[in-house]
Amino acid sequence: MHLEAVLLSCANRAETFFLSLKLCELAAGKEARHKVAEALGLPDEIIDGKVLTLREASLSRKTKETSINLSLNLDGTGKHKISTGIPFFDHMLSQIAVHGMFDLIIQAKGDLEIDPHHTIEDVGLALGKAFDQALGDRKGLVRMANACVPMDESLAQVSLDFSGRPYTVVDAVWNDIKVGDLPVTLITHFLESFAVQAHCNLSVRLITGGDDHHRAEAIFKAFARALDAATQLDPRRMGAVPSSKGVL
Repeated sequence: MHLEAVLLSCANRAETFFLSLKLCELAAGKEARHKVAEALGLPDEIIDGKVLTLREASLSRKTKETSINLSLNLDGTGKHKISTGIPFFDHMLSQIAVHGMFDLIIQAKGDLEIDPHHTIEDVGLALGKAFDQALGDRKGLVRMANACVPMDESLAQVSLDFSGRPYTVVDAVWNDIKVGDLPVTLITHFLESFAVQAHCNLSVRLITGGDDHHRAEAIFKAFARALDAATQLDPRRMGAVPSSKGVL
């Protein structure tokens, strides 16, 4: 029972479940592995190692306006390689990877000779779709989370719910029309595009702010922390959809 308690305390991510079961099997045999799996609430097919895989997604999105290749690992370490042709946007996307502990690769080329709108919108759509795919059937998901993050004089709060119902509310005021080379209106549009494809409810509020760079960075860091918390797996809920309706 002591081993089960230890594993329950650390079993937050998919590979932790898999590693826990394999270590238990090596140490005490398959019977002990099944006992631990049952304690974690994993269904039989996962006990046998047939379903339990890393929560990853890779996709390409190509239109006449943009070309995007993206890969995402929800159970990562924050490794990232991002290039969109919009340096400040790259900086903000890196915050999602680093502070959300997601491995993220984004290679995007768009019609920047027109403006950055199409590129930012399509990256949001692609990233949201990647999250949706990586989450799978969402069984065992924490689902809802909230994060409040300061950046010097700025403070941002992000609440989200992977409810299956896309909705976005952004309450933020800016000093200027751009932060670096990123139009501030497109920050809201990026978040809206993400929510549509991720099928999540997203609420963003800039509580205090001074410098626009700090305002934007506080928002993206809070977004990252909320994403990290909401995409965790709850060992008490494994095999069950986190909804009173039974579906998301």
